Amino acid sequence: MIPGRDRRRRDRARRRVEDGTALARFLDVPAPPRSTPLDEAPLLAVDLETTGLDPRVDRILAVGFVPVDGDEIRLAGARQVLVRHTDGDGVGQSATVHGLTDDALTAGHPLADVLAVLLDELAGRVLLAHYAVLEEEFLAAACRREFGAPLVVPVVDTLELQRRLVAGPYDHPRAGTLRLGRARSHHGLPTYRAHAALTDALACAELYLAQREAFAARGDRALAALLR
Repeated sequence: MIPGRDRRRRDRARRRVEDGTALARFLDVPAPPRSTPLDEAPLLAVDLETTGLDPRVDRILAVGFVPVDGDEIRLAGARQVLVRHTDGDGVGQSATVHGLTDDALTAGHPLADVLAVLLDELAGRVLLAHYAVLEEEFLAAACRREFGAPLVVPVVDTLELQRRLVAGPYDHPRAGTLRLGRARSHHGLPTYRAHAALTDALACAELYLAQREAFAARGDRALAALLR
């Protein structure tokens, strides 16, 4: 996606959003230039836990995030926020994946408030995620419902970076080799328990730093080289 198209999409979204909302505040802060050196690039590693994989019908249950500034993971900014739903639908069978129960989610916050927290942290940063299309689609759908326009944000996808590191443009990596845990193992990173939003966000951030070093060794030292 070319930068001009990115700007037009942000401008269209901003015109649809009421002043003062969390999405308006986010869109009013410029995204980092593509020329930003990786040593200075500000990102926010994000992971969502959801009731399923379809943003049209499934719901966000938890959001985990951690800031990454250059080559530093800022643990002081790490946070997980639960989403409280009042529509009567429970988490169902998805609880067997992420371990979040209906009782636990009663301590959560309304979706609009959770989005506001996330968007304030994401302003001026790049969204960093593993298989980022999931986070993008769920957050875009949630922002449409709550604010009237989708989230428009630059993205670095650690799954796509791993594909580029281990396979040629016409190669197809073996099934499972690009999963977060397997990608981390490829770079000598420890195993974490999967499907906890904050843990997965941290795991993604650590993987990104390892991948970033691999790309820098190839001579890719600007943000543009890693953007999806």
